[in-house]
Amino acid sequence: MPLTLEQKKSVVAEVIDIAQDASSVVGSEYRGLTVAEITQLRDQARRADVYVRVVPNRLAYLALEGTDFACIRKNLVGPLILAFSKKEASDSARVMSDFAKTNEKLVVKFAAYGGKLLEGADVSALAKMPTREVALAMLLATMKAPIATFVRTLAEPHSKLVRTVDAVRQQKEAA
Repeated sequence: MPLTLEQKKSVVAEVIDIAQDASSVVGSEYRGLTVAEITQLRDQARRADVYVRVVPNRLAYLALEGTDFACIRKNLVGPLILAFSKKEASDSARVMSDFAKTNEKLVVKFAAYGGKLLEGADVSALAKMPTREVALAMLLATMKAPIATFVRTLAEPHSKLVRTVDAVRQQKEAA
């Protein structure tokens, strides 16, 4: 059943609202998925705080005009499901890629991040990008490593002296 003009305006307004706050978007072809599989995908996306919506291509084309995601407008071909990341840029790519691994009917076509169109291996790279917390932990570990090594180096002569004195003590006790 076709959408009425009011329903179309509502869909466009909803997508505009989501796109303005989103950090990235992933477009995937969902041809052949059952309703149960799409429901499972939506559940996974909801847990990852990713907005998933099947939007008619013409309405998505209109909604994305003037946003950071305008670069994907030429790729809006065929039955597509759009996934918008609300927090981390990699969330939508990770959810869609993980679901595509278990269900070959979902094909990740493209993504957009920072106003740039990503296709193929770039979408996989976006999916593998660490979250903000993980990246900060990696940075902290990198910053901490030289200091920890320096402290161990400073403590080594003292501990070596203690081990030597202990070895001499054990040798004298044995004699």
